[in-house]
Amino acid sequence: MKLTRLTLYPSPIALTAPFVISLGPLTHANNVLVRAETDTGLVGWGEASPFPTIHGETMAGAMAVGRFLAEQLLGADPADPATFTSLLDRAVAGNSCIKSAFDIACYDLASQAAGVPLYAYLGGKNDKELHTDYTVSLSSVEEMVAKARWVKDQGFPVIKLKLGAGPQDAERVRMISQAVGKDVPLRLDANQGWTPDLAIELLCGMADLNIQHCEAPIPRHDFLELPRIRAASPIPIMADESCWDHRDARRLIDLKAIDKINIKVSKSGGLYKALKIMRIAEAAGVPLQIGGFLESRLGFTAAAHLALCSPQAVYYDFDTPLMQSKDPMAGGMTYGPGGRIILNDESGLGVRPLAAYLDKLDAVVVDS
Repeated sequence: MKLTRLTLYPSPIALTAPFVISLGPLTHANNVLVRAETDTGLVGWGEASPFPTIHGETMAGAMAVGRFLAEQLLGADPADPATFTSLLDRAVAGNSCIKSAFDIACYDLASQAAGVPLYAYLGGKNDKELHTDYTVSLSSVEEMVAKARWVKDQGFPVIKLKLGAGPQDAERVRMISQAVGKDVPLRLDANQGWTPDLAIELLCGMADLNIQHCEAPIPRHDFLELPRIRAASPIPIMADESCWDHRDARRLIDLKAIDKINIKVSKSGGLYKALKIMRIAEAAGVPLQIGGFLESRLGFTAAAHLALCSPQAVYYDFDTPLMQSKDPMAGGMTYGPGGRIILNDESGLGVRPLAAYLDKLDAVVVDS
């Protein structure tokens, strides 16, 4: 099986409301879709979700780099992840987000060729229930409290709070906890917005609240401060922006810098490297969250398949498709009551863009 044609589509989808984190607001999911075709007639799909303030990638940039990467991949075997990953990494450094779209598409093809769902191809089992949290964007205390109440009323089991605005974050969390009740667990995500000393002060002040963990409390390049924060904090520390790939995971674990790791396929560069992070976490007994950026249900379907591949994957952050103004996908994961994630058992990824949606998008075709 060889790749014979790769097509890239810019796929901007407006959000129903701005998605605000400490690094700034976003009004659109500016994603890139990849269609991969083989000499056997199979078609696979992948998606990249560039987050400029985190990836350093944009939709336009991902399209340009993606065209170059597609040229390197023509003729490659999509069932040989070590080789296609090497081709991508040797072609250009970084650009993990757009690389992940090609990786997902290749795994889609390989698992289709094997006649099994992607999770089974990856060695997983569909033997546990997945329930997503729901994220409350960073805003005023009053707005966040109102949104948190709405999330609880919708039946989501966990509320995730975007923070990182400074000392006033303590009031945000405490008021939200009071509004929804201590029986509703909270997840904090500062998106690198605190200093190390402020992180310790805030987290110690929240010891009495029902908080599962805090993601990315400080700037990612200050990761050597994380062991000190972890030692002082009564709340577990989760690596996100400081853990891009398996090398980062090993470093953070060896430093005793974190309690948990958030894996995102668009951050790791694809499923191949995400699985490497997973194996390292398993060996160290580190719990995992499987999350994402602003992917549609296509990208999050890949994340859901990945979540079925390890007992260490116990937290799921799959909510952003619910915040988008349209759902242009057929098949794939769906949402049940209370944020339950339901996967079908089609071979491969089991999801594809609607033809009517693709017809409205520009396309860049790379073939032989």
